Amino acid sequence: MRISLNRDECIGCGLCSQVCPDVFGADTAAGVAKLLREESDDPRVKDAKDSCPVGCIRVEQGV
Repeated sequence: MRISLNRDECIGCGLCSQVCPDVFGADTAAGVAKLLREESDDPRVKDAKDSCPVGCIRVEQGV
């Protein structure tokens, strides 16, 4: 899966990094999430996407 994160929409709630810490982290200086990896097969990526309250995580299959 290819993962992207719209940092302009992110509110920095931290759910994504709690759900999938191997892919998402926190940019504490900016107060938003950051991607640690742009590609992953970890099924928790979809859970992180689904848990995002502002929908700023995009996941593309088969890339």
